[in-house]
Amino acid sequence: MIVILFFSQNEAYFGIVRKMKANQILFTGFFLIVLGFGPGGCAMQQPNLPAPSKDGLNEAPRVLVDSYLMAVGDQLQISVWKNPELSLSEPIRPDGKISVPLVGDVLAVGLTPVELSRIIERKLSAYIKNPNVTVILTSLQGHAFLSRIRVTGSVEKNISLTYHQGMTVLDAVLEAGSVDLYADSNSTKLHRRIGAKSETYDIRLEDIMKDGDMTTNVTLMPGDIITVPERGF
Repeated sequence: MIVILFFSQNEAYFGIVRKMKANQILFTGFFLIVLGFGPGGCAMQQPNLPAPSKDGLNEAPRVLVDSYLMAVGDQLQISVWKNPELSLSEPIRPDGKISVPLVGDVLAVGLTPVELSRIIERKLSAYIKNPNVTVILTSLQGHAFLSRIRVTGSVEKNISLTYHQGMTVLDAVLEAGSVDLYADSNSTKLHRRIGAKSETYDIRLEDIMKDGDMTTNVTLMPGDIITVPERGF
């Protein structure tokens, strides 16, 4: 009787263990499913990226050219057709104006080159017949600070870079000395000002740097800010 009881107890014990293990397996499987595919998981989430341009790349900075408003320090070259003596090359003064022969001071700050050329034409029409004025920006010194690229957060050094056409997220991060040991690289964000709104895009920096996945290696635009957060412990 003692032997039978002993085996019965062990049989009951192993039955409980088997039941616990089965429950643990089911729980573990459920946990992995939630982690990998649930609302909080990354497997099913697509990164939020800027809309691609016609060539399939991220929208390039050429969209800013027509809307550029001149600032103090910008260097202008003003040409008056068939009147070279009226042509000049000079920067916009701190008071926001330039001096044009015959017409005197003209406000340039806050205008596009085309708008300024039309104003000068209108003023010159009192002295010459049908003036044709061309305004060319030869140096954008006044806009340099507004167009800079910033990289902040969990990087070797927080920096502010001069913008260059064709620059990507990876270019800017490498200029910052790359990420540090505490970076949550795949949670990097790109903040961009578009008109009166601010847009935020997902940058998977670890995928870019370790796996060579360039899906989120976005082409930068003037004024973009890249933030690299720290890992949560």
